[in-house]
Amino acid sequence: MRDSKDKFHSRLVKFSYLAVCSVLVLVGIANANGQNQTSKARVAKFHAEEGQQLVYREYRGVRLGMTADETRAKLGSPVLKSDDLDYYIFSENETTQIAYNAVHKVVTISVDYTSGVGAPEYRTVVGAGLLQRPHGSVYRMVHYEAEGFWVSYNKSAGTVPVVTITLQVIAK
Repeated sequence: MRDSKDKFHSRLVKFSYLAVCSVLVLVGIANANGQNQTSKARVAKFHAEEGQQLVYREYRGVRLGMTADETRAKLGSPVLKSDDLDYYIFSENETTQIAYNAVHKVVTISVDYTSGVGAPEYRTVVGAGLLQRPHGSVYRMVHYEAEGFWVSYNKSAGTVPVVTITLQVIAK
């Protein structure tokens, strides 16, 4: 009986040792993966701010910070016009919203391209590496902290996809 008790104890110790080692390995892998994701995020942010050339920073000559009068001089008369938002329809495939702040300066430019017709190549907007959502749409947002704005590219899923490109001032 003593032999079977010793064998049981020996197996229990081995099993416990194996379980503890397995947990430590899994924790190590999870920690390394988490650090890797954090490192990738830092690298992506660094490249967005320091290494990437700002390619898409205006739309049809309109830039963030321009006045409403300057914007309307570039784009013409909007279909819908107000103190805080102008709406333009350039074609059946291209519409634009320009949002203004309290002092009538551009804070958001958002352009929709139905079926993607006329949309710039995503790499010229946000660089490489679009992310895909489970339902099939793709997107990417890049922050340019030093420049004070972000830009995003979104392409919806479906039979008639819409590409939306948005430039927006980063709130301070």
